[in-house]
Amino acid sequence: MTGTVAGVDSSTQSVTVEVRDLDDGTLVSRARHPHPVTTPPRSEVDPDAWWAALETLLRGPATTVDALSVAAQQHGMIVLGADDRPLRPAKLWNDTESAPQAAELVDRLGASVWAQRCGSVPVAALTISKLAWLAGHEPDAHARIRRVLLPHDWLTLRLTGDAVTDRGDASGTGYWSADGGWQADLLELVGLDVAVCPEVLGPVEAAGHWNQAVVGPGTGDNMAAALGLGLRPGDVAVSIGTSGVVSAVAATATADATGAVSGFADATGRFLPLVCTLNATKVTDAVARLLGVGHEELSELALAAPSGAGGTVLVPYFDGERTPNLPDATGTIVGLRTDISRESLARAAFEGVVCGLVDALDTLGTAGVPTCAGRLLVVGGGARSAAYPYLLASLTGRAVTVVDEPDQVAAGACVQAAAVCTGAAPLEVAEVWARGSGQVIEPDPSVDAAAVRAAFREAASARQG
Repeated sequence: MTGTVAGVDSSTQSVTVEVRDLDDGTLVSRARHPHPVTTPPRSEVDPDAWWAALETLLRGPATTVDALSVAAQQHGMIVLGADDRPLRPAKLWNDTESAPQAAELVDRLGASVWAQRCGSVPVAALTISKLAWLAGHEPDAHARIRRVLLPHDWLTLRLTGDAVTDRGDASGTGYWSADGGWQADLLELVGLDVAVCPEVLGPVEAAGHWNQAVVGPGTGDNMAAALGLGLRPGDVAVSIGTSGVVSAVAATATADATGAVSGFADATGRFLPLVCTLNATKVTDAVARLLGVGHEELSELALAAPSGAGGTVLVPYFDGERTPNLPDATGTIVGLRTDISRESLARAAFEGVVCGLVDALDTLGTAGVPTCAGRLLVVGGGARSAAYPYLLASLTGRAVTVVDEPDQVAAGACVQAAAVCTGAAPLEVAEVWARGSGQVIEPDPSVDAAAVRAAFREAASARQG
């Protein structure tokens, strides 16, 4: 079967549309359009701005595709009235105004109950926390709600006219269960009925049509990235961007009462347990700014320093780490001496971020997720820095594959669109397209991983104490 498919990545910062060949996934075109800038703690956007940006890009090569799917940032809250128009601006995942409501929800049922019921313990990012905030702060808008949608649901609605979602994105709301679907009693806690929820489509069910192209169910950005990588059980994906995300595919759901692991579903019928660290490249960006160097030079400085940065340890809890409910957290540097060098400070910054990511990997394993049998893939802006993949390989003792292509989310949406168009399973499409390949970085045996991680744990424990 010949033809083309389009994949949409509607992120916090911008929207990207890729067009790929249906048969082998070859990239035909890629275009990007910026989104309005938001500034937490209140992070809100008129959802019509997302649609306007997407419409601009759909006037190009995407107009003749056979199928398309939309992936977008998870969790946000879009509330629609009787006319299916937004009642207020959308709250984004990184809006932290609902942190008090998240804590109240946890107190009402207990963390373990939330983890068992919907896979995640409420934090400010989850939709249910934002709905609780709306009930308390804007009761008039809350009383007029007819639908509650996520960002990808909203764009799919604008494309097809139908309010639908998928299990992956639904799993990040805080009121959906893989076993029982939408949870009426959890929604009642925020004063709503399940009638406000969209239909949950299966992994290859069509949502409708746009411009004669079949439209897939869409999904959240993390789920689409897993499709774009062709993530298999045992594989681990480490995304190093502004924040850090460590995720793996699992056959069964997780229920981590500590809240460290988000027990998401994926876009194939399985699960995608995930650990997020709020601070990743923003830490090395800040240190690069302090040292007056660019990203490449900062990496060179770090690689010129010895393992352990001469005893300097940076704890990278710069902005709200370890939880979005604590937005005033700060980082620390310990082990400073008069002989501190630029190289050691650069090394400490990279090591601090990577130690946090390796801790996240360990957390997945503790939750029962298989993480050792497959590939360790690194993606995101940080993957283009020589220091990040090198240290990830060296501190885990595992080979790391630096994935070639930059936008796994849009590519994953293309994979889903191709699966819906052809009837093939999404992972079959990903296998044919040979997703998740790239340069392999081997661990450096001269790096004392145990000593570096022990020093980091000691410094982090002192910081938390």
